[in-house]
Amino acid sequence: MTGEAAALIESQVRQRIRETGVDPIQDVASVRVMVDEALAQWDAQSLTGSVAPVADAAALSRSVVDSVAGLGPLQRYLDDPEVEEIWINSPTQVFVAKAGRSELTTTLLTDDSVRDLVERMLKSSGRRLDLSSPFVDATLPGGERLHVVIPDVTRRHWAVNIRKFVARAASLADMVALGSLSSPAAAFLTSAIADGANVLVSGATQAGKTTMLNALTGALPARERVVTCEEVFELTPASRDTVALQCRQSSLEGTGEIPLRRLVKEALRMRPDRIIVGEVREAEALDLLIALNSGVPGMCTVHANSARDAITKLCTLPLLAGENVTDRFVVPTVAASVDLVVHLRRGREGHRYVHEIVHVPGNVDGGVISLAPVFRHDGTVLVKSGV
Repeated sequence: MTGEAAALIESQVRQRIRETGVDPIQDVASVRVMVDEALAQWDAQSLTGSVAPVADAAALSRSVVDSVAGLGPLQRYLDDPEVEEIWINSPTQVFVAKAGRSELTTTLLTDDSVRDLVERMLKSSGRRLDLSSPFVDATLPGGERLHVVIPDVTRRHWAVNIRKFVARAASLADMVALGSLSSPAAAFLTSAIADGANVLVSGATQAGKTTMLNALTGALPARERVVTCEEVFELTPASRDTVALQCRQSSLEGTGEIPLRRLVKEALRMRPDRIIVGEVREAEALDLLIALNSGVPGMCTVHANSARDAITKLCTLPLLAGENVTDRFVVPTVAASVDLVVHLRRGREGHRYVHEIVHVPGNVDGGVISLAPVFRHDGTVLVKSGV
């Protein structure tokens, strides 16, 4: 009977929403009031015996609110602070990640419900998903990052990833408290950022690169003007003078796209004291190098297996910008532009930590950029190891 009550109350609430014109996504408080009123009416009717009483009114209320104003069966994972990411491989395979480890949930969906959830999530982002554009990246109202792929790029079902930004570290001191960084290393990085060092944060997927980049922004001088460039908004610098830019997909006519390269170029025209690029993957690396080489300090992240690999990758990505860009320009420019590489790893148990911090002194020997270790993880703690 509880399921019938939930369905009827949800129907009443949706009718009230249509009549009042309330936006359930933006005005969750009003939806809760409507649900409470509908529940009160149900309780009054149950006293006369016309309907069965509700055993757990709080649980039913939460279920209806999640269904109407949230993401239904996924909402509890979004509300759970321990859940870092949610992904759907198929309607019967919904996974979550906690503390860096994945687990299969008991949530069961249908193909139609997955599509409905995705459409609801994309409604507030203004981005689209169709056969001509089978991939989409978007930011949800709560700051979560959404990525969706549909058939025939996937074999059969829609593949959905919702990556929550669990802000456990807003500063380097927080990273130390979490055991991801040592106090001497944090003091070193704080001094380097204050002195205008250009920092490259590297690591594998889910190693904590964005969290580290956010923590590094906590060391920025208070009066600096910061411009961030991202595919979708994730960074939250504490600086009072901040402009955040994100990419834009093309329209149905194939126009209006704004790639990351364009954002980096435009950022230079905005009088930045510091440019922060969420992640470099392609030719935008060239524009970032040009910015750093022009005297504007900056930071970014890159996928790599080690600090050495991160530098090698940063020397390779700019070559994608065109045939006129050669390694004779890129390699010495990287050596002169990057000061530090902070490389992170994720342990088998899911713990994320800084594995090494290396200095780039600017020397190139035989086409290879020299690196000088500053701190390295000895298996237990991050220790000073060189410069």
